[in-house]
Amino acid sequence: MLIGGEAMSDKLKVGILGATGMVGQRFNTLLDNHPWFEVTTLAASKSSAGKTYEEAVKGRWKMDTPIPEAVKNIVVKDVADVEDIAKEVDFVFSAVNMSKEEIKAIEEAYAKAETPVVSNNSAHRWTPDVPMVIPEINPEHYAVIEDQKKRLGTKRGFIAVKPNCSIQSYTPCLAAWKEFEPTKVVVSTYQAISGAGKTFKEWPEMVGNIIPLISGEEEKSEQEPLKVFGHIENGEIVKAEGPIISAQCIRVPVLNGHTATVSISFKKKPTKEELIDRLNNFKGQPQEFKLPHAPEHFIRYMEEENRPQVTLDVDYEGGMGVSIGRLREDNIFDYKFVGLSHNTLRGAAGGAVESAEMLTKLGYITKK
Repeated sequence: MLIGGEAMSDKLKVGILGATGMVGQRFNTLLDNHPWFEVTTLAASKSSAGKTYEEAVKGRWKMDTPIPEAVKNIVVKDVADVEDIAKEVDFVFSAVNMSKEEIKAIEEAYAKAETPVVSNNSAHRWTPDVPMVIPEINPEHYAVIEDQKKRLGTKRGFIAVKPNCSIQSYTPCLAAWKEFEPTKVVVSTYQAISGAGKTFKEWPEMVGNIIPLISGEEEKSEQEPLKVFGHIENGEIVKAEGPIISAQCIRVPVLNGHTATVSISFKKKPTKEELIDRLNNFKGQPQEFKLPHAPEHFIRYMEEENRPQVTLDVDYEGGMGVSIGRLREDNIFDYKFVGLSHNTLRGAAGGAVESAEMLTKLGYITKK
């Protein structure tokens, strides 16, 4: 197999920070038998350190599939032992559960220990020289890593993040429709409980319930697409001026899958057929490169009037594709539609794995 023009003799060694939580568990299942990456190190809080991974997640394994055999007997390390872990791995995925300031500090410590960090956390999303990338949409933002390395004083260490799970059900459409210049977007998201790292067993009060607040989520849903659509200037990512996005984010009794209802206006109003055509034909670099976790079709438009549905459609393209439906004209805006994406695959661990594959393909992540 060729990566960046060179044959890859053996796999890159990967560490997972925050390996015992829900996203950490998802990383372990996704990376099992990965063609390029091998999980060699698992790290979590002091309370899990010293136990085997199987012991550390006993009674709280939340995935549908069993714990991968390859990681069961790995002894969990303390995430704070940066130097020790950095010696063992080529790069790390970060899904730690700490305060924002603690996350910023620990991720920067790994980067300064010359270990690239691909993070699922929000802490560094607004650090100006940290790329926040959906690989199909803005891979050119990875170029800011060179400026970040200068700031950190590193040769190969850096931090790259992925955006919030809530934006994945509509931001790809905005990218596909860029030529028509979206101006205003009103979005309501209906978000699954796994986004809070929970199952129904752990959160019984969510059964048959709706909670009209997900702390911090509305600002993320309004602002993060603007960084994704921004540009690099003087070693920093400057966010785009528009479109103006207004969001409401609601927790609903669904395990996996964020649904969004969206109304949108354009500077150059397209036909419905043009909009559908751009969705179905949208491709990015991950598709050209055929990255292991890239969906063959990133966005699909569903003609059935009662789709997308969570139970039928959330696992489209292995949870890495986005399903759009019910596109029609709107009385106030130009059009409205419904979007669905898998919040822990495309929206979290899967998006981070695809990002790491892209960074490897582009030569930012290499063997130490």
